[in-house]
Amino acid sequence: MSRRPLVGAVVAAAAAGGAMLARRHVPAHLRAPWDRTNHAGRTVTLLEGPVYAAAAAAGAAAAGAPSAAGVVAGLGAGAFGALDDLAGDASSKGLKGHLGALARGEVTTGAIKIVGLAATGLAASVLADRGRDRRLLTTLIGGAAIAGSANLANLFDLRPGRTLKVVSLGAGTLLLPLGAHGAATAAAALGAAVGTLPHDLRGESMLGDTGANAAGAMVGLALVERTGPRGRFALLAVTAVLTVLSEKVSFSKVIEGNPVLRRVDSWGRP
Repeated sequence: MSRRPLVGAVVAAAAAGGAMLARRHVPAHLRAPWDRTNHAGRTVTLLEGPVYAAAAAAGAAAAGAPSAAGVVAGLGAGAFGALDDLAGDASSKGLKGHLGALARGEVTTGAIKIVGLAATGLAASVLADRGRDRRLLTTLIGGAAIAGSANLANLFDLRPGRTLKVVSLGAGTLLLPLGAHGAATAAAALGAAVGTLPHDLRGESMLGDTGANAAGAMVGLALVERTGPRGRFALLAVTAVLTVLSEKVSFSKVIEGNPVLRRVDSWGRP
């Protein structure tokens, strides 16, 4: 049982690394919808996002129970992120912007994604708690925490490698002990991050909403699997506070203004 998370990590890393190399052979007309301009003015691909989501789900399935929760979290959050990546309207940004548009009767892809992430988080939480003695409220809080984590990870995807470093740190802390609840999901999230990180750091590709939402959902699910109501509520509170804070404060400016955070953030970039 304790070896399964390691199997999941290896499968996820191999799948992600192989797919990132294979993406170069994808026909240009299929790559074009995923091309974007990054903060430095370079053209990068968002195909890293689908690669991460699929690799993390494959790793979760290979790692064993509760594999269904990991597959739903990775692919579900990734799918709603892809909707925003491919059909998103830049006129409304952030949680406040999308909810404001919804209040005016405008249904944006961002608003659909918010509802979709909530549904995905709840479904993953229900699957994670199946067969365990959990109250309904605990499962509901878990679902909200997973959705919050998915959204929060996306807020860090503004510089090469940043989100993957945050995800790797979160998943790494939940990896041990290997036999504990959540270790398999954490291993899958970490493995997929390892497979995609080199390309992200070089500025060749980005997670986009597809990958960032999937990565955040996987780490959130791992913590939900590991904890009870207090841990889940703490995660939900942290994600909620940081999400609201992001509407007023630039995470990039905070990181760049702190020498330690700036060094960690820039590690590995050319």
